[in-house]
Amino acid sequence: MTTTPTAAIALGSRPVLADLLPAAGTRARALVADAVLVLTGTLLVAGLSQVLVPLPFTPVPLSLGTFGVLLVGAALGPLRATVSLALYLLAGIAGVGWFAGGASGWQFASFGYLLGMVLAAAVVGALARRGVDRSVWRTTLAGLLAGVVVYALGVPWLMVFLGVDLPTALALGVVPFLVGDAIKALLAAALLPGAWALVGRLR
Repeated sequence: MTTTPTAAIALGSRPVLADLLPAAGTRARALVADAVLVLTGTLLVAGLSQVLVPLPFTPVPLSLGTFGVLLVGAALGPLRATVSLALYLLAGIAGVGWFAGGASGWQFASFGYLLGMVLAAAVVGALARRGVDRSVWRTTLAGLLAGVVVYALGVPWLMVFLGVDLPTALALGVVPFLVGDAIKALLAAALLPGAWALVGRLR
């Protein structure tokens, strides 16, 4: 048996994939289940962040971390996804070396992108609550929007940290990643609607 959270029903929004898991018997068990989902999302993003493509001409790493953000945001919904990415961010600041390339702390050029990842998870989660992740094209657009959100915080940080102007920051921190962003959005568009189609066949 599966349930949809009362809050989601009250807001007239749709369930996300995590809401389809079997309901816990008590409030305490439900909280434990949410904590496990949050931690799983954190570990997924941390793990994917270690998958790197070296780019020696920019201090911003190309990793699969932002792909993890798309999956976690859509699967967990806005609240759990935000907590999951906030945990990833705060633990990394505290010294856990699970940012891209095993980095930790906050005093590095790409830290603003990590801030953007938290916000992007919330945005993708909110869109998933509206059923965006059930369509290939809408999921693709949501993935591209998430990239814009990450850049919106990452580029200003890069400018200040490196002391460069906007065109230089765009050349270093946006242009080299556009193709990768498109590929990640398309991968998410293949996985998420496919997951919903599978759920529909199994229910």
